[in-house]
Amino acid sequence: MTDSDQADILIVDDTPDNIRLLSTMLSKRGYRVRPAINGKMAILAAKAVQPDLILLDINMPEMSGYEVCENLKSEPKTKEIPIIFLSALDNVEDKVKAFEVGGIDYITKPFQFAEVLVRIQNQLTIRKLQKTLQKQNDRLKQVMTQLVQNEKMAGLGQLVAGIAHEINNPINFIYGNLNPVSEYIQDLFNLLALYQQEYPQPKATIQETIDEIDLDFLQTDLQHSIASMQTGSERIRTIILNLRNFARLDEAEIKQVNLHEGLDSTLSILQHRLKSRDDRPEIAIERNYGEIPHITCYPGQLNQVFFHLLNNAIDAFDEWEAEKPQINITTDVAKGDRVQICIGDNGKGIAEDLQTRLFDPFFTTKSVGKGVGLGLSISHQIIVEKHAGCISCESSPEQGATFILELPIVSVLAAENH
Repeated sequence: MTDSDQADILIVDDTPDNIRLLSTMLSKRGYRVRPAINGKMAILAAKAVQPDLILLDINMPEMSGYEVCENLKSEPKTKEIPIIFLSALDNVEDKVKAFEVGGIDYITKPFQFAEVLVRIQNQLTIRKLQKTLQKQNDRLKQVMTQLVQNEKMAGLGQLVAGIAHEINNPINFIYGNLNPVSEYIQDLFNLLALYQQEYPQPKATIQETIDEIDLDFLQTDLQHSIASMQTGSERIRTIILNLRNFARLDEAEIKQVNLHEGLDSTLSILQHRLKSRDDRPEIAIERNYGEIPHITCYPGQLNQVFFHLLNNAIDAFDEWEAEKPQINITTDVAKGDRVQICIGDNGKGIAEDLQTRLFDPFFTTKSVGKGVGLGLSISHQIIVEKHAGCISCESSPEQGATFILELPIVSVLAAENH
């Protein structure tokens, strides 16, 4: 197996010498290379067998590189193929148009092969990770559909246990490799920086290339791409954790805790989501903590409930504009023998006809792709079945929503554990 991992590259150029040079050099690096001498041939080749990456010239007879790129990006079968433009055109307008039609990179001729190779390797690495993550996402969606269609939910625990186990290993592999990939990319940029230090006055052609590709932007944007993939894989890991909790695969230690500490630690984890964004101001947190005793519970599972409820409140502000978004957390002793925790927001609220289904597995009021409907179901299971408590919701449209948790002060958990 080569460093290129036998990636398939389609080279599109109407100049045979250019194709011959790139084909020879890339083949020596272990890449599979296919040539195309015009746009129509490139489109047919790409649709017949999708390459991992396309090197595309702009100035070609009959059909320009821009037209080829637009055609490929308009087809579902080929729209995800990364395209790097290689062209003698060096005007800003040409480069801007290349990115507008769907290109991911732009290299000006005459080029340095080392630079082309680094660009190809970076894009192939990103593409490989994206495809792997997409496969895991697709597989997870199939699993979720299968669960929904299982009317009696018979054997749910065993089924979810197998699913979580099968998905957990590959996603951990992906997630574990993202940091090394990011470090490798940074090493390459560090090497370029070292060259710049040692040779502060490069040749004019090299300096022109540095200016044209905007090296600083490439470094920043590439790291942003890796960060996006890390976020996506972390999201999958979170869903797997939800599945495991739903199936009761993990039993946390029973002990006596201060619930305020759990609430504060959860808020700390979510602090980054509370900050202001371009489309909404910062979300304020109002703590109204009362004098409540420590209670015996599964603290890790209760923290999971706090996380779901607070996360849902933040999601509500992301989908509905509030002038002064705020989350209120109130704790107190209720009915003399119970601790009450109220987590409310001044968001869009929940329609009355939906409130009866809030705790159903896989039911969600969020937009498509932003929730799988497990958070509240897991929370209900933890509060009611694991702690002999209760959870309810009070809400009106455009008046926000408040979730009310009640937990017994004198718990039967400790006795049951002996």
